[in-house]
Amino acid sequence: MKVYLDDERETPEGWVRVYWPEEAIELLETGKVVELSLDHDLGDDDHGTGYDVVLWVEEAVATKGFVPPKIKVHSANSSARTKMELGINNIVSLTGRGST
Repeated sequence: MKVYLDDERETPEGWVRVYWPEEAIELLETGKVVELSLDHDLGDDDHGTGYDVVLWVEEAVATKGFVPPKIKVHSANSSARTKMELGINNIVSLTGRGST
């Protein structure tokens, strides 16, 4: 399954859309997600951002041996995009595999 976390953009064909970090994490926990595309700003920062999903994946890889899907960022927030991509690079380093 391909998961698309976003509050505004149209969902690409073939992707499962979620609006909040906990929805993405719930799907990740199934082990069936092969690709993940993340927006950062989801309309309510108190409810979470796409970066929260990156942090969850990073912790799950480091502490539980979680095998992450391919992850990309589609956020227009340039500073948040950079922060998220640094987290993804760390996930790649932790897995010892090529880019996600």
